[in-house]
Parts: sequence; structure tokens; C-alpha cells
Amino acid sequence: MVTQQQLGDALKTHFGFDTFKGHQESIMLSLLGGHDTFVIMPTGGGKSLCYQLPALMSEGTAIVISPLIALMKNQVDAMRNYSEKDNIAHFLNSSLTKAAIDQVKADVSAGHTKLLYVAPESLTKEENIEFLKTVSISFYAVDEAHCISEWGHDFRPEYRRIRPIINEIGTRPLIALTATATPKVQHDIQKNLAMADAHVYKSSFNRENLYYEVKPKTSSVDRDIIRFIKQRPGKSGIIYCLSRKKVEELAELLRVNNISALAYHAGMDGATRSANQDAFLLEKVDVIVATIAFGMGIDKPDVRYVIHYDMPKSLEGYYQETGRSGRDGGEGVCLTFYARKDLQKMEKFMQGKPVAEQEIGRQLLAETAAYAESAVCRRKSILHYFGENFEADNCGNCDNCLNPKKKVEAQDDLSAALETIAALKEKFKTEYIIDVMTGRATADVRSYRHEETEVFGCAEGSDPKYLASVIRQAIIEGYIERGIENYGILKLTAKGKRFLDKPVSFKIVEDSDFNEDAPDVEAIMKSGSSCAADPELFAILSALRRKIAAGLKLPPYVIFQDPSLEAMATTYPITADELANIVGVGVGKAKRYGDEFLKVIRTYVEDNEIERPEDLRVRTVANKSKLKIAIIQAIDRKIDLNEVAESNVMDFDQLLDEIEAIVNAGTRINISYFIDEIIDPEDQDDIFDYFRSSESDSLEDAYKELCSDFSEQEIRLVRIKFLSDLGN
Repeated sequence: MVTQQQLGDALKTHFGFDTFKGHQESIMLSLLGGHDTFVIMPTGGGKSLCYQLPALMSEGTAIVISPLIALMKNQVDAMRNYSEKDNIAHFLNSSLTKAAIDQVKADVSAGHTKLLYVAPESLTKEENIEFLKTVSISFYAVDEAHCISEWGHDFRPEYRRIRPIINEIGTRPLIALTATATPKVQHDIQKNLAMADAHVYKSSFNRENLYYEVKPKTSSVDRDIIRFIKQRPGKSGIIYCLSRKKVEELAELLRVNNISALAYHAGMDGATRSANQDAFLLEKVDVIVATIAFGMGIDKPDVRYVIHYDMPKSLEGYYQETGRSGRDGGEGVCLTFYARKDLQKMEKFMQGKPVAEQEIGRQLLAETAAYAESAVCRRKSILHYFGENFEADNCGNCDNCLNPKKKVEAQDDLSAALETIAALKEKFKTEYIIDVMTGRATADVRSYRHEETEVFGCAEGSDPKYLASVIRQAIIEGYIERGIENYGILKLTAKGKRFLDKPVSFKIVEDSDFNEDAPDVEAIMKSGSSCAADPELFAILSALRRKIAAGLKLPPYVIFQDPSLEAMATTYPITADELANIVGVGVGKAKRYGDEFLKVIRTYVEDNEIERPEDLRVRTVANKSKLKIAIIQAIDRKIDLNEVAESNVMDFDQLLDEIEAIVNAGTRINISYFIDEIIDPEDQDDIFDYFRSSESDSLEDAYKELCSDFSEQEIRLVRIKFLSDLGN
């Protein structure tokens, strides 16, 4: 039997630590004592050590079952750094050659290897099962054990087969470890691994140093992220996106805005992915933009922020990913951008999966949406989700607590909810309870004949979203609980029953209203909206445009068209880069006419003490469509425009639409070679002179004036030449 003294001495000898963290000592003594052990310990709590040190102290080899090749490699490298010999730890997975596998097996058989990491897929291979039967095994460790549960955030079907394989190889003590497990997931893990009698060690999920914030996801999300990062120069951060495409796009956008960032996702080749991960760990780059695959087992203590570009599929995933911030106890900002449509998109992706899996997925998404939209303390919501109570009313370190909403009395609504749950025999979920309360006679309600009960319609006219908030906050406050075997079924607690007998005040905060349709200056800039936010500045810029145009003997619209001035009077560009990004300006016009406009705008901003949004316009990644690029290249090669239209499968008018869009965006092109072939020079001069003297570039007005002499296509072609030559 290992003593506390022996364990402490071994900790100092092998790892150089003087003290254990949290429950580490008790967990190790349990495992070394031959007991099955279940560990729930938040990210950064030191889970790996709980089986690494016992493995070094035990006879034989510990078999560590782990889900990711990258995770195994990092763990093995870390163990080898603590030992004089590389064969102290090995991994066995599909990435190894046959020669490497033979060497691993030789080291294990010789008793040199104390920790053998295997993927669950490798564990189930017949040749590996037969080999492990010959090995002296000290114990089994199942890392990332939440992968066993369908209710976990990273369910892996192959994890379900671990227990039968262990039984076949030979039973030994078992330790299962996870950073995130709700009571439901914990129940699933213990049931599937047949460790109902295990010693359970559950650390607090409260990470006091982490700040949680959820913001509505609008069209300015990219700008918001860039501003956020630039306010934290040199600090390490992770940005999570759900799609590989978005990972690549966002990483590139950050780089063109002078932020050192790299991408990481499963679609990249292994060498690139590994190099990018190492660059982040070695602080060669500040930011890694990744899918959820990044970060499992990555021990970087000084990640200062974790940004979720997309809301995760579950609160477990959210908690684990945010937990990679501030692992050293220092600053850790967890910023999430939320839009209901993102969750709706995820729900659509579940179609085609088994019905049971869809139901679980929908329930997890509903929990995620509820967390995002709730105005309750974020920390209180998260901890309750994992079965832990947070007693304080205000944590002081989340957006909802720093900007608290006024509470409203909901005693009557809670009474109605509790009475409905009781009347329906505690057999239904939240959605059904609300249907009955609001008097919705759905097919399900009619099938149970609950439209005939006294509670049917007891909250008729109430907003279902509000009632859902009442029920959710009643769960957090302990009046209602969810079933574990039948997850989501609402039941009254003893506190809830006492409330029905003697109601007391029950105040709640109403959910936040995430308005995803709010106007945004970024969108105004891109689109050239039909109105200016600052009419006074618009008038000043219009006067300047007339003055410049008069000096050049050009119509004012050739300098800048109205949508460009409107965008300037909305966003106040004060640098050449900002001006070039405004619709209809481009680099050429910004260089040609920009200085005078920028001077006027800067003076106006200073004189009127306008608080200009910082970094209002970020540099964008070039996004010219392949079609536009093909057209520009064809024109550069002086290819007949009829051939250009034909090769791109469009009629001639459609081609002119595209060319006009190119010119209006500020790109200069030369189609004289084509015009000279079909329009006489004198006729070109007539059309040119019309636009030079006209107050408008309207094609309709020009056609009315010139139609007796020229076709619409001829007028359009010369107008393109006119705007390109004189405007760009």
C-alpha cells in the first residue's frame, strides 16, 4: 500500500513539484489502492498527472486510451522530458510504421514502458488485443471520457467498446477522466464502463479568473474581433470557428490586418497542422484560428483570450474550449458571438442522423441558446449545468453581472409552472409544459387529452420565451430538477413542493434580446446606403466635389458618386486606406482626389469633437470573383467582348453589367480597342461630350437625349470608357 509520504516523494522526484493540486493526492491513492476511480477536473487542473505518476510507481504498463493522435504525441513528449529514457512512454496508433510498432511492442514487452497511449480504434484491433494479453498491465486510464456519452460534446461511438475489450484483455483498476461532465454524462460514463462503485472525485468547475461575455453576432463581427485583438498586442489567443472554410478566411483576414495568426483544422495535412500548433506554443504567432479539434491536451498556460466566432454545439464544448484561457490563473477573457441562425443551421446539419441522435443534438442546442440569451449570471448558469451551485447573486466577472438587468416578480408564473408539472405527473419536458400552460392544443397535447385539464391555458397570452426563462431560472434556484435517466423531464424538488404550499417572492431577470438586424456602419460602407448619417458633412463634401469638378471641367459624379459621399459622411474615413475601401472609390481615386476630401473630413471630425469608431474599417482580403478577374484579364489581352461574353456563358448586356461594376468599384480598364472597331471616332466624341456636360451619368437620360443617333449598347460602352478614363 502506497503511503502519502511515498507519493509526495515520488511527485518531487519525477516531476519536481512540492505539493499536489486539488484532489490529485486522493485520486492517486485511490488508483494505487486498486480502486476504480472517476475524475471530473476542469481544464488546467492537472488530470494527466493523476495517472502519470501512479504509472511510474506501479509494476507493469499503464494503458492510456486517448482520442487524438496529436494529444498522444504531446503527452508522450512531455513524459519523455521528465525521464532519462525515451522508452518510458510510447503511443500505438495508425500514424506509426510497422517497424515503429515493432519497436513499441518490444519496449513494452521488455518492461521499459510505463505508459502506453492507444487510440480506441487501435485498442480494438485483434493483433493489439492479442499482444496486450501478454503484457503486465498496471491499470487502464480512459482520458477524455466524455467521448463515451451520446450526451457529451464529443461523442465517439468507438469509446462504447472500451469495456468489453478491457474484459477480454484482462481486468485491472480503471481510471476515467474528463474536464466536463454534466450529471447525465457522468451517469452514462460510469454505466458504460461498468464502474458504478468507483471512487468519484469532482473538482469545482468555477474558474474565477475567467470573464464570460456573449455578444450579438452582426455583420461587424470581423471588425470587432480585430479591434479586440489589437487592444491586446502580444497576447496569445484562440479563435474557434465551426467550419474549416471560416477558419482559413478569418486567419487570412487577421494576417492582412497585421495580426500574426495561423489556421488549424483537420482538413490540413498533418505536417502543416503540427507546424502551426508548434508556432503557437512557441509564441511565434499570437493567434490560432481553429476548429474544435485544436486544444485538447495542449498545455499552454498563458492563453489570454478565447473567442468563439460561432456558438458551440453544446455547453460542455463551450466550457472546455473557454477553459483553455488563463490556465495559469491570470487573465482569461472568453468572448462569444451568438446568432440564433447559427444554431438553426447546426440543427439542419443533424437531419439524416438517427432520430435519437437528433433529439439529443436539439436538446444540447437548446441549452446553448438558453445560456447565450439568458441575462442570469453566466458563471451561475455554467456551474449549475455541471451540477454545482454558485451561491453568490453577482460573480462580478461576466457581462450579465457587470451590466445587470432589472429583476421582475414572477411568483405567479412559477406557481403556474409548478402546478402544471405536478398536474402532468412529472413526465414531460419544458416545451410540452409551456404548450399546456399557454393553451396550445398540439397533436401531442390532444393525444394525452391534456387540453381537458385545469392547468391547460393557465398562462394563456404569456410569451413562451418568457415562460421558458421562468422555468430555466427555477431550475437554477432549485425549485425544479431535470431527470437524469430521461433527460429533460421536469420534476418538482422538495423546495418546489414547499413553494406550492407557501409561495414566496421569486424574481427573475428577463432574457436578453439579441437583435441580429441592427444597422451597422460596416454594411453601410460596403453597400453605399442611400442616406448619409451626417447631412452637414455630406453637404460640405458635395460642395468640395463641385469645386474640384469645376476646376477639372468634369461633372461632379465623375469625381465621386453620391453613394461614396454618403458612406464618407457615415463612417468618417481619415486615412487613404479607409477612403480606398469605401464603395466606388478604390485605390486609384483615393490617390487622385483623396487628399482634399480627407483633409476636410479630418478637420470636421476635430472641430465637432466627433468620436470616430476606432479601426472603423479593417483591411479586407481581396474578394474579386473569378468571373471579374477573368473579364479584366481578357480586356487586358484585348479579346473581343463578344467572345468574352460567349466564353463566360452570358449575353452581351450581362457582360456590360459586370464591366460597369468593375469600373464603379474604382478599377481602371481600357476597352478602346473594342469601341474603335464598332463606333466612329466622331460618334464617340458626341457621346463623350454629352457625359462631360451632363449633371448625371443616368443611362436613361442619356438614351432619351441620344437615342435617335445611337443604340443603348453604344452609349453604355462609351459611358464605361468615360467613367474609367476620367474617374479612375
